[in-house]
Amino acid sequence: MKKIIYRYLLLAGFLSLLVSCDKDFEKINVNPVLPTSLDPGYVFSNAQLTTSFGHLLYQDAIVQQVINPFSGVIEGGNHNVAFDPNANVTFNSLYNNNGGSTNGPVKLLEDVISRTKDDPARSNLYNMARIWKAFVFQILVDTYGDVPYSEAGAAYTGGINLPKYDDQKVIYDDLLKELTEATKALDPAKKTEPGDFFYAGNIAQWKRLGNSILLRVAMRFTKADANKAKQYAAAAIDPANGGVMQSVADNAFIVFSSTFNNPNGNNFQGTERANFYLGKPFVDTLRNNDDPRLQVISVKYATPANPLATALPADITPAVQEGMPFGYNETTIANAPGYPGKIGAAFKYSQLNRQTVAKVEATYFFITHAQTQLLLADAVQRGFITGTVADYYNQGVRAGMEQMKQFDPSAAISTAAQDAYLLAHPFNPARALEQINTQYWINSFLAGIEGWANFRRTGFPALAPNPYPGADPAVLGDFIHRLIYPVREKSVNTENYNEAVTRSGADNLATRVFWDR
Repeated sequence: MKKIIYRYLLLAGFLSLLVSCDKDFEKINVNPVLPTSLDPGYVFSNAQLTTSFGHLLYQDAIVQQVINPFSGVIEGGNHNVAFDPNANVTFNSLYNNNGGSTNGPVKLLEDVISRTKDDPARSNLYNMARIWKAFVFQILVDTYGDVPYSEAGAAYTGGINLPKYDDQKVIYDDLLKELTEATKALDPAKKTEPGDFFYAGNIAQWKRLGNSILLRVAMRFTKADANKAKQYAAAAIDPANGGVMQSVADNAFIVFSSTFNNPNGNNFQGTERANFYLGKPFVDTLRNNDDPRLQVISVKYATPANPLATALPADITPAVQEGMPFGYNETTIANAPGYPGKIGAAFKYSQLNRQTVAKVEATYFFITHAQTQLLLADAVQRGFITGTVADYYNQGVRAGMEQMKQFDPSAAISTAAQDAYLLAHPFNPARALEQINTQYWINSFLAGIEGWANFRRTGFPALAPNPYPGADPAVLGDFIHRLIYPVREKSVNTENYNEAVTRSGADNLATRVFWDR
């Protein structure tokens, strides 16, 4: 009997302990210093940061500015082949941070928009997020065509894990609407967002950014719908709504650090440093025109495969710079005309300067005053807006040279050097579109995503197709016009993937996006 009573008392005590623990369970298991909800301003800053990603293996190679000769894991635009692990980077980075555990800008921006759309106190943040979302989705459409849009990023807010693909033309029309509405709705009298990486919440600059993106979207319609291009180009420059970028101080960019590295800089400074070179068409264009940018971009290192400290000295003399030609791999490059040989593990071709444009801390540009001025020159030349083509052209060239100092102070190009270049290469009305868009190509260096898009839109500069003999048959003797969807989409989001391919065309490198037809 005593044992029974003892066991009963023991059990009662144990149950009492459980009840006591359960009563305080929630309190005990909550981290007192872990935030349960991040301020949407911080989420927006993260969306800005994660919009930067590596694009050397396709976009920069397609426009023949950066090249590696190698097959295998770093193959792509260098050989005009479809290789999923590299072709999917843009898709994965923007939707879910390259397939990792953290969110990409699409998810982050959807979160910001859903949490601020009904909050009058955060209306500027709401509209900044709409503007940046339009920027992100322009990249996605320009790269792949039809993509998830109306249901994208809605796994949490809408329970949609397999989003449908929207018609690319419909997406573009909505980008025009979103940019127009959101830019007009920005109000300097309301709360600003000091955590904004671009302008610390300066609303006048955000208006200029929104309008500059609107101009970029409008000009994609050059071939597809000239009337629409004209309508929205005129709207973008309307001073009543803030106008477009006015100087390099309005450039939208992220400055990286030794802790948070430029996603392309790691390739130039790390274990891949012996694998990347400047493309021959790019170096030839700069060298043959005595372009002062060559001296701050291009270099030949004494021991190029070594880390920077032991790779020096660096020769930046323009006359000795030589870009790597396209059409070869790591073995056949030895057969290229004028092949310079190797130094250790690296080829003797020109590389990117690791002390300026190829630092791990290097600036990552999204949209610039130079690009905007050149788009305005293009728009005037086509009769979309009024103005003087030569003035916009000259301002675009100067802005492109001036922004070099934003990579590094040592890369600054003097006003005298800018003057000399323009004197030697004056605007020629007979070659207007060629000059304008060749400069756009140069000014989009290391922004290959935009350089590739504008090249498809205009056909300038007049690059020769990559002659690599092992290219994908769909683009052999031609250029890549879009990237393939990730294989994961085909296997996981099969129904929506199939619908997109049926609507927009074969999932290969040759199918053109709607504005490139």
